[in-house]
Amino acid sequence: MKHIKSISALFAALAMATVVGCASTPTQSGTGEYVDDTVITTKTKAALFNEPTLKSAEIGVETFRGVVQLSGFVGTQTEINKAVMLTNAVGGVTSVKNDLRLK
Repeated sequence: MKHIKSISALFAALAMATVVGCASTPTQSGTGEYVDDTVITTKTKAALFNEPTLKSAEIGVETFRGVVQLSGFVGTQTEINKAVMLTNAVGGVTSVKNDLRLK
């Protein structure tokens, strides 16, 4: 009986450590949030790539908790507006931080 309690306690401690290890902090995403952010980044890059008027290779995309940051250089203000519009249309995006610059 004592052996079963020890195993149960060990299992509970391992489960608790796993849950705490995957928790998010104000500056770091949890495991689930990281996966969601990766999907949002991938979808955003695909949307930008599929737009023929944008040079998507020059646009960087990073996501943290649904907030997408666009960075890089483009040729016109119209391209900046188009990139922001396409990013806002991606599912899961809560807001867009626009750090795109004109060449």
